[in-house]
Amino acid sequence: MAEPFLKNRKRFTSSLDNKLVPLFDELSRTTRIPKSRLLDEAIEDLLKKHGVTPSVGERS
Repeated sequence: MAEPFLKNRKRFTSSLDNKLVPLFDELSRTTRIPKSRLLDEAIEDLLKKHGVTPSVGERS
């Protein structure tokens, strides 16, 4: 099967603490927010915490 084209996203691989996986799954299920969107929000919050801001023209 062909890899789907991702116009505004980039695929990457990572891992999570085993204890976080079921909590993350449940959050996505109960909020009906896709995991990719939850990860976007979490990473944006982490970048803000560390004072990293996007360049002009990049997604905020």
